[in-house]
Amino acid sequence: MPPMDEIIFLVEEAPEGGYTARAVGESIFAQADDMPALHESVRDAVRCHFDGGTQPRLIRLHFVRDEVIAA
Repeated sequence: MPPMDEIIFLVEEAPEGGYTARAVGESIFAQADDMPALHESVRDAVRCHFDGGTQPRLIRLHFVRDEVIAA
């Protein structure tokens, strides 16, 4: 199977602090206390998930944020 071009992670702020990231279309999860640590955690998770030579070239982090306002 040829490598995919990119993998997308949905990133959210964790209620207890830090960040969580879930891959779209793959069973990959990562978490970290700050953004530099999240970058490294996501890279490590992707390397562990894919066999040699099949991992995507790019990792896209899509930030999801809920915001509630008064009506």
